[in-house]
Amino acid sequence: MTIFEIKLAGRIKTGQIAPECFATVHRVPDSDTLTVKFTTADGTGDREHLVEADNTEDVFSMAQCLQERLDGYKGTNSEIHDYYRMLNQFRD
Repeated sequence: MTIFEIKLAGRIKTGQIAPECFATVHRVPDSDTLTVKFTTADGTGDREHLVEADNTEDVFSMAQCLQERLDGYKGTNSEIHDYYRMLNQFRD
């Protein structure tokens, strides 16, 4: 199985109808980088990051960023590793 793209939605706070943040992770076949794009509901926090697919530290750092942005708080090591395992699906 090959995964080319995953779309993620952050948590929905009480009283809201949509998440505050979304993320799209994709990798073009044979590319050396993963692209992670954060999109906020109001458009003010949109960001795009390139992650070196063969760099374990870079991938783990992005897992930390994904966890904090989507979950809305600095998570535990096991919460970060959930995102890290997902990002590893894009690695060679």
